[in-house]
Amino acid sequence: MELFEGRPLNSEGRLEREVRVYDYLDELGIEYKRADHEAATTMEACEAVDRALGILMCKNLFLCNRQKTKFYLLLMPGDKKFKTKELSKQIGSARLSFAEADDMLKYLDIEPGSVSVMGLMNDKNQEVKLLIDEDLLSSEYFGCHPCVCTSSLKITTTDILEKFLPSVGHEPQMVHLVGED
Repeated sequence: MELFEGRPLNSEGRLEREVRVYDYLDELGIEYKRADHEAATTMEACEAVDRALGILMCKNLFLCNRQKTKFYLLLMPGDKKFKTKELSKQIGSARLSFAEADDMLKYLDIEPGSVSVMGLMNDKNQEVKLLIDEDLLSSEYFGCHPCVCTSSLKITTTDILEKFLPSVGHEPQMVHLVGED
């Protein structure tokens, strides 16, 4: 798997939502490295992407409350276990569960397997609350998909926090997840 600087030279065969991510990052002056790959649907495939990028990809979970009135995008280290109860207590929301694929499309223009912080650029009404595990802040780089699971990006954490998130109008709520019972 090869690592490239920036956007693909040719956008032929790429989904419009992916190209829109590259356009947006370029507009913000955010530099990134990109790896193109088969759909990363197994842990082995994800580990190959991690090796190619030289980082641990971020785990991205799209969650909602039981009433489906509040939606959350949780970003956490890829090697940390997610415990619903632990997060629910910190954000004051009982009964969190994984949101439906229809909601991913509606709010983030993303399909299952492609959930990413980049989807927040499609949430124009800020209906999704961003939650970031504080352990991600200690990493120099941030790994995410460009709204498709056939490419992955390596971006500085500083650019995500100081350029991307302010531009999309999402202020993150930091959480502390241990991943233990």
